Amino acid sequence: MATTKKTAATKAAAEKETAAKETVKKTTTKAAAKTSTAKTEEAPAKKAPAKKAPAKKAAPKKVAPKKPEAKAETKVDFFIEFGGAQVSVDEVIKNVKLTLGKDAKEISVYLKPEESKAYFVADGEEKDMDVFFC
Repeated sequence: MATTKKTAATKAAAEKETAAKETVKKTTTKAAAKTSTAKTEEAPAKKAPAKKAPAKKAAPKKVAPKKPEAKAETKVDFFIEFGGAQVSVDEVIKNVKLTLGKDAKEISVYLKPEESKAYFVADGEEKDMDVFFC
């Protein structure tokens, strides 16, 4: 009898395990079926993706060249003194332009206070003029 009880208990345990395995298989199969169904439902959506327009590269931004900061010009008053009298360089340049009678691109002035003369070259022309010290 003891062997019959053990065998019956072993059979019952084996049946429980088989039933448990079948339950696990069924749930796994159902889950797999759900997953495959979900995949099948998603698959058609993935098969026909919308065509994307080719990505346009953004044109590089044009940066305006930085302008150098305008430096404030320093006002210079330049005077030449000789024999107790003085003359402004601006006045000498103004008189050279009047003596020349026309605009020049380049003027070079040589001032000789001991002779009271200014010698100048304007666009290749040599001339001289009197300078009056006041």
